[in-house]
Amino acid sequence: ARPVLWSVVEKTALADAEVEYEDHTSNTIFVRFKVTKSPLTALIDTDIVIWTTTPWTIPGNRALAYGKDLEYALVEVQETEENSLAQVGDLIVLAKELQNTVLSQIGVVKKNVKQTFFGKDLEGTECEHPLKSIGYDFSVRVFEGDFVNLEQGTGIVHVAPGHGADDYNLGIKNNVEVVQTVEDDGKFNHHAKGFVGEHVYKVDLKIADKLKEFNKLLHLGTLRHSYPHSWRSKAPLIFRNTPQWFISMDKQDLRNKALKSIDETIFYPPQGQARLRSMIETRPDWCVSRQRVWGVPLPLFVSKKDGQPLRDINIINRIADIYEKEGSDTWFTGDPKRFLGEKYSIDDYEQVKDIVEVWFDSGSTHAFCLEQRKDLKWPASMYLEGSDQHRGWFHSSLLESAGTRGRAPYESVLTHGFVVDGKGRKMSKSLGNFISPDKILEQYGVDILRLWVVASDYYDDLKLDNSILKAQTDSYRRIRNTFRYLIGNLNGFEENEKLPLDDFPELEKYILHRLWEINQTVEECVNTFNFHLMFTTLLNFCSNDLSAFYFDIRKDTIYCDSFQSTKRRASRTLLDLIFNHLVRWLAPSLAFTCEEAWQARGHTSSIHLEDFIPAKKEYQSTDLQKKWD
Repeated sequence: ARPVLWSVVEKTALADAEVEYEDHTSNTIFVRFKVTKSPLTALIDTDIVIWTTTPWTIPGNRALAYGKDLEYALVEVQETEENSLAQVGDLIVLAKELQNTVLSQIGVVKKNVKQTFFGKDLEGTECEHPLKSIGYDFSVRVFEGDFVNLEQGTGIVHVAPGHGADDYNLGIKNNVEVVQTVEDDGKFNHHAKGFVGEHVYKVDLKIADKLKEFNKLLHLGTLRHSYPHSWRSKAPLIFRNTPQWFISMDKQDLRNKALKSIDETIFYPPQGQARLRSMIETRPDWCVSRQRVWGVPLPLFVSKKDGQPLRDINIINRIADIYEKEGSDTWFTGDPKRFLGEKYSIDDYEQVKDIVEVWFDSGSTHAFCLEQRKDLKWPASMYLEGSDQHRGWFHSSLLESAGTRGRAPYESVLTHGFVVDGKGRKMSKSLGNFISPDKILEQYGVDILRLWVVASDYYDDLKLDNSILKAQTDSYRRIRNTFRYLIGNLNGFEENEKLPLDDFPELEKYILHRLWEINQTVEECVNTFNFHLMFTTLLNFCSNDLSAFYFDIRKDTIYCDSFQSTKRRASRTLLDLIFNHLVRWLAPSLAFTCEEAWQARGHTSSIHLEDFIPAKKEYQSTDLQKKWD
């Protein structure tokens, strides 16, 4: 058993991916712990002061923690504010650097520092529990804790080994009792003397009142801070020590295998790599069990004799065969004897009724999808999802694949933002800022919606409102007018009218060079999935290079020169080249418009069956670029 994030509403442990951090107001208390034993004799009968945002964990307190290299002070209270719970003559211990902040909060106006010392000098110190008077009659030992810092609080941390990872680890290291005071539903059990049956959500003030009654409370306050909540129930979570099934990150070198896999994976955008890497570097062991009545069961049997899981590949294969034929619900509805067979007796084993967390399910999709189908390959070329999946699907898939196959199940990972309104707010019916895709299609057309998608930088959240759609409509008109100009001025164009590129005038050769440059950008954007840059490049080419520049210069030539004019033939030959490149480049985005443009030139097949045309190397001319740019 070890502390995990627990939902008292759903009565189950939660995975990191099931946790949302929201602003939450917590009750805070400063509490006295009377020193009963210490190598620093001046501290005996003084009070070590702690601060906590979880008053409900005080019944579970079994130790205190200090920073060995931090400097502490023994402070005498000489004057207090009228409503302060501190009293003149009190002797309290806290971090020297934090003393002014803390004393101000607890209402101490004047003080005298009696002595300073370092945390390591506290080794061997013991205190009495602040609730000793109602049955907490045991020593609270003081230990070094590498997690103690000076960011908040008093520089000394109260330790409840059943309600926090650092607390638990310190407790195990120093042989401190790991007591469980909270039941599945969030109510205190018999270990929380004086508060049995009280709910952790509602007990803070009752604990504060009891501490005040015993002159152990120095201050009651509140703190607005980011706090973990269940993404389903939206209720705040607690750390609770419960028996769970874990996958170790280090025993089989899973962490290093996963980190190596991340380094070998291409990320779009690149910062996604650092985000996922930081999660893997610091994550605890993976808690994969859940206490729910639905889901895929953990097919485990535990020996009643030694508490060890049954490890037998034949049993695993038998369970897998039964699941494949009957479904996993048979674990709950069938006779467990059929899973064990004749080799083992059900009287010797306990059948585990926990389910596996849902993210383990999703993380295994690469195995039963890619590896089972001949038309697909493993690893996947790309995993594509929202940025929240760094802690979800990308994360669980990586760990499962690295642990069983030694590498990530994907060659690349692409993450995108979420659709928000024009002000960057989440869309919701209550705010009235939701735009239905059907309404967009009805009012603007399919290609405008597709154009908005490709024109947005998906690395960030995608803003959407009517003003943004109207702006995209303007962009669409520029592209459509470019196609109209090209199609209109290529009317009657035949193969025998084409002019060799060597006979092109200088202006046409310069536009050819620009076509070559655009092609380089397009190829790079396609390879790196940078469709936003690809679209803006093509839009600027249509608006600036063509409409505002080349079309304006050559319109009189096309309209007025004779059909045999070299300049006119060169211009029409170039327009044909531009059209054939442009209609292919834009077809994935403006699917319907490009199909219409393609067929307007007499084609009976679909543009979407055509490949991109690579720009020829002879189009490039750095000399003309320098001259014309």
